[in-house]
Order: sequence, then C-alpha cells, then structure tokens
Amino acid sequence: MAENMFLFWGSGSIPCWKPMIVLEEKGFGGYKNKLITFSNKEQKGEDILKLNPRGQVPTFKDGDIVVNESNAICEYLECTYTDKGTQLIPTDKAKRARVLQRMHEAAANMQQKLVLDLLYYFFQTKEEDRKEEEVAKKVEAAKEELDRWEAYLGETKAFVAGPDFSMADGWFYPFIAQSVRMGLELEKFPNMKAYYDKVTARPSVQKSWPPHWKEEPPIISPFKGRI
Repeated sequence: MAENMFLFWGSGSIPCWKPMIVLEEKGFGGYKNKLITFSNKEQKGEDILKLNPRGQVPTFKDGDIVVNESNAICEYLECTYTDKGTQLIPTDKAKRARVLQRMHEAAANMQQKLVLDLLYYFFQTKEEDRKEEEVAKKVEAAKEELDRWEAYLGETKAFVAGPDFSMADGWFYPFIAQSVRMGLELEKFPNMKAYYDKVTARPSVQKSWPPHWKEEPPIISPFKGRI
C-alpha cells in the first residue's frame, strides 16, 4: 500500500509533520515522497499545483486519490486504514470523544497561541518594532495554554487523551517539539517533559523528525527565558 502513496512535504512544518507521524504509526513507512524547499517556493511548483491549486504542503496522493489539508490527510489515513498499524481514533464512544476533543483543541489553540500569535510575531516583526507589552500578552496566553495541557497530562499520566498514543498526540506533539526547539524550557512543565521524552523516542517520531533540525540551530529562540 505504501508504494501507492506519495507525499510532498517541507522540513519543520507542523502541518507536514502531523501526517508523517500518522503514516509511520499506520505502518506505511517507505512511502514515496519529495522534500520541498520553502525558501525556493518549491511548493508553488507545477508538480504540486496540478494536485493542490493552493500551492501548499502537505500534498498527498494515495493512488488516484488526492488529499491536501494536513488534518484531512491524517483523518483519511485513519478512516481508510483503520485495521493497519496503531489505532489512532478509538471505537469506544467515550474514548473516541476524548481523542476528538483533544485533537481539535490542540489544532485550534496550540496553533493560534503558540504559533500564529507568538512565534509569527517574532518572525514577522523587526526587533526594533517589537513592543514588550505586546510580547508579554502573547507570552502569558501561550503559558496559560501550556499550563492547561500540563494539567491534562497530569490527569492521564501518559498521553494527552488517555493511556494510549492517539491521533491527539500526533496533532499535539509537533507543537511542543517546535516550541522546545524555539527555547521552551520543559523543566517548568514536569508532566509535559515526561511526555515529550516518551513521544520523542517513538519510532514514528524518530523516522519523521525534521532533517534540518538535526543539522541547523533555530534562527530565533523566542520562548527562551520567557516561558
């Protein structure tokens, strides 16, 4: 099955990393793929645009089926190949409800508060134009969000939705890994630190780890000393 799959992706992109973790968890390692370079705007290349008119990655093919949005790819893989690899969305109603809640809670809140509001502010605002009061508000909102997940992990003592790795972890973990790269000190969040170490060691994460993270330091570390 993996031989019929193809993924266009970019290194360090959370939307790309999420389905890459899912592909590995479902047992589809070895799928065909192409790593694109954002700096060269390769996501706007003809090979991607003919499949994804938005010119974005991830762009995914399973045979003749094309699925482009990150979350949609993840859900497609789980729904289509439920019996393969790790079951990422439980069949039990209560467990499924918890996993779905945490999936979409992470997708909405971690994306907004840690990435769009805080990280992008540092990327898109010149140092001399940054306002400390604005930074402080964004940092406080990000910390409140992390405190919430720290509490969740304190309840489960394992993964974000319960005792088993689930789709919720595939969607949540990349935000934490990116934050750590950007200077987040997990010693302040002991439950999250234990979680981060455990999930980082999973084969699916190791096999899909952003290659440039192994070779290059981050451009900026906005979380360092702030959270």
